[in-house]
Amino acid sequence: MLYLERKPSPPLADCIRAFWYACAPDLAHGRERVHPTGALQIVINLAADRLTDCGTDIGEEAPCREMPGALIVGARSRYEVIHMRDLVEIMGIVFLPGGFAPWLRHRADDFFQQSVSLDAFWSTRQLVDRLREQSTPTLKFATLDHLLTERLRGRSAERKPIVKAALADLRHNSVRGTARHLEISERRLHQLIREDAGLSPKLWGRIHRFQIAVKALHRGADTHWKQLALDCGYYDQSHFTNDFRAFSGIDPTTYSAMHGRWRNHVIIA
Repeated sequence: MLYLERKPSPPLADCIRAFWYACAPDLAHGRERVHPTGALQIVINLAADRLTDCGTDIGEEAPCREMPGALIVGARSRYEVIHMRDLVEIMGIVFLPGGFAPWLRHRADDFFQQSVSLDAFWSTRQLVDRLREQSTPTLKFATLDHLLTERLRGRSAERKPIVKAALADLRHNSVRGTARHLEISERRLHQLIREDAGLSPKLWGRIHRFQIAVKALHRGADTHWKQLALDCGYYDQSHFTNDFRAFSGIDPTTYSAMHGRWRNHVIIA
């Protein structure tokens, strides 16, 4: 299997975290859980004109439904289940929090917990055809970067400074403390983060702490659970365990023992 990531060019880099490409046609298992990251993505299937929506059903026989082959995938509050048949050849665009609006001029929270056809907002036929025509992942990345830059039509692709400042502050501060630091009301802070990042400030902060824990466990951190919980910003080990299970569907001990190839993917046996 092949998985690659690329940073976008400078005109796009303030809004887009990364482009990614996967080619995995021969995986033995059928489904994987995908952890919530707090990010909104565009996902494009290059091998077929459909993607598979499995919701949160983890059983191999659980029903799925077919979706269009290019989707806007909104931020999630818990894991979702993906089908491995979609990974034959697939690309994605991961937006930074607050980076989605300059592209489609829609609020990010309109897509919360949803997967919506990209074609409803941006005609995808030319986009998909141009990507499929390219013979290598490097050329596909370059083509995607060019098409997105072209779509700007001279407009600036920059996130709101106050949203960037708020999200940076929420990494180590409470909602109340962040609002006070930015000299805005908590109500205004909620509005800004929901509209631009797609999540409430509290949920965004919880997912951020969860992702710190996931990164630590995936790289093989020593599992002194109480200290790990404190290092990741949790009040205690119980709070850490409950949040981890709520987001991932499994406890930290089970995740730590799995040693998966991607930190935000868990194979469903």
